[in-house]
Amino acid sequence: MEKINAVITGVGGYVPNYILDNEEMSTIVDTSDEWIMERIGVKTRHILKPEQGSGTSYMMTRAVKQLLEKTQVDPDSIEAVIVATTTPDYHFPSTASLVIGNLDLKNAFGFDMEAACAGFLYAMEVGAGMITSGRHKRIIVCGGDHMSSMTNYQDRNTCPIFGDGAACVMMEGTTEEVGLIDSYLRVDGKGYDPLHMAAGGSANMPSHETVDQRLHFVYQEGRTVFKHAVTNMSNAVETIAKRHNLTKDDIAWVVPHQANVRIESAVARRIGVEEEHVMINIDHMANTSGGTLPLCLWEYEPQLKKGDKIIFTAFGAGFTWGASYMIWGYDGAAEAAKSPAEFYKEGAISREEWYAKRNK
Repeated sequence: MEKINAVITGVGGYVPNYILDNEEMSTIVDTSDEWIMERIGVKTRHILKPEQGSGTSYMMTRAVKQLLEKTQVDPDSIEAVIVATTTPDYHFPSTASLVIGNLDLKNAFGFDMEAACAGFLYAMEVGAGMITSGRHKRIIVCGGDHMSSMTNYQDRNTCPIFGDGAACVMMEGTTEEVGLIDSYLRVDGKGYDPLHMAAGGSANMPSHETVDQRLHFVYQEGRTVFKHAVTNMSNAVETIAKRHNLTKDDIAWVVPHQANVRIESAVARRIGVEEEHVMINIDHMANTSGGTLPLCLWEYEPQLKKGDKIIFTAFGAGFTWGASYMIWGYDGAAEAAKSPAEFYKEGAISREEWYAKRNK
């Protein structure tokens, strides 16, 4: 029997049309464009407004709908939907169940995973395992977060970091030597103090006191998280590269979690990969947590070629982190849509117009 590999066969994405730029951010909290760009590298971020849609499931539904339309697969052939998110619509039911119901995916089961910013990395590994087991042929893996729902816009150190968005990939079985080859995933359980949301769960249930103390928002000690992120992401990428004898010249793309532009640069320098081979969209997407990795694929898809060797890496609360090695399975240039970078370069339409067009 031939070995089955799990390969990505399509990408879909969605970000809200409303864009919160640094100029507007400076009217909300004591900050400036210069301060944010120097420390984080974010210029704009997408924010889901209540009048546009509600919750993470709304964005994921739009992303999956686009994926199905692009790939032209029969919705009844989808066997499972895995959702990686830290901002589910509700404690229950799962966000995956809402997406499945919204799109009437009659033959799919689904569930949510929560591994913070490393969630999509973990979910992709689980999805690949379902495919390579031979028990499932076609599944959808989603990653995304409604980060503005738990962002404290009175905290100048954290509120410029986050944005909203979601993206997804279709994974299928193949006997070709492409797809997800290997993963190195870790968690140490030591990351509560520097990165958490203190209230809202069973250990600290919602109350007037927790609301008054603003405990339902992200708390982060930036320097501590930065240090751990750079070290662990770099080590994970090096581990994967050594396992497969990959040199910097072999790696077509590094796809890092979009937490801070300095983190991405540090990881690239550590493994010697030139910046033009590192997917970066933090400047206009900000940190969408579980959405950053698939949103990078969504934007860079037209530049991907069959056979490209790609390393993903992420770091999140917990602490959770890891890296995955993938050989890309199709030529993204065959897709009709152009990347945002090409539109900006050509000056054909604005970024806002491009997103509005792609989100239809």
